[in-house]
Amino acid sequence: MSERVLKTEWVSLSTKDGPMRAYVAHPPVRADRAVLVLQEAFGVNDHIQDVTRRWAAHGYLGLAPDLFHRTGVETLGYEQHDEAMPLIGAIGVDPIVTDVTAALEYLAGTEGIPAARTAVNGFCFGGRAAFTAATAIPGLAATVVFYGPGIAAGPHAVVDRAPSIDAPILLHVGADDPTIPGDQVKAIDTALTRARVDLESHVYAGAGHAFACDARPHLYRPQPARTAWQRTYEFLERHLPAEARTR
Repeated sequence: MSERVLKTEWVSLSTKDGPMRAYVAHPPVRADRAVLVLQEAFGVNDHIQDVTRRWAAHGYLGLAPDLFHRTGVETLGYEQHDEAMPLIGAIGVDPIVTDVTAALEYLAGTEGIPAARTAVNGFCFGGRAAFTAATAIPGLAATVVFYGPGIAAGPHAVVDRAPSIDAPILLHVGADDPTIPGDQVKAIDTALTRARVDLESHVYAGAGHAFACDARPHLYRPQPARTAWQRTYEFLERHLPAEARTR
């Protein structure tokens, strides 16, 4: 579907911590809705760019901000796990909120797409970042988290902030993911349910961490990945449908 994208580009966004680059994918017809794609622990790499284009092919403006912009690192290879861990470990609530807010301001000011017409979709570290943004930024359209560790445990855990979430949230977790054990999945689901958040949560048998990342063949699980993406597209069509075009 990526070949249907009208245009892709890198843009520079202003944040209080300096400029932040972002990868943007425009759909063939001008978009009235957007998806922020938040990166894995390896930066806005080819896979994250591909995901951003997938959203554009489905009629959303896709934008992937570079959450590593404070570090001087742009991307890491998947084999550089040890180098990636301290980078994401240093990114807590405040920088995530700063960067997502900057991306939302860009969408509203440059593309005419407000936060209420924008969803956040995060993967791995970006899943934690997406959940964090949902707890701190009101008025988003929806949040989709693919296998986000560190939400319920760890130095940047934010599950206790679940009552602040005011938009629907969709969670995808592999049953065999050691970074998000069953007790943490239960803690997240329980907190969101008690907070009366509009929640859809799925655990995929036979799938581990990064099961939807087709750039990592040893982790990728095609059937759970297809199911998770189909549920994701349906979820956003329910909560962020295209508006009737007036121009």
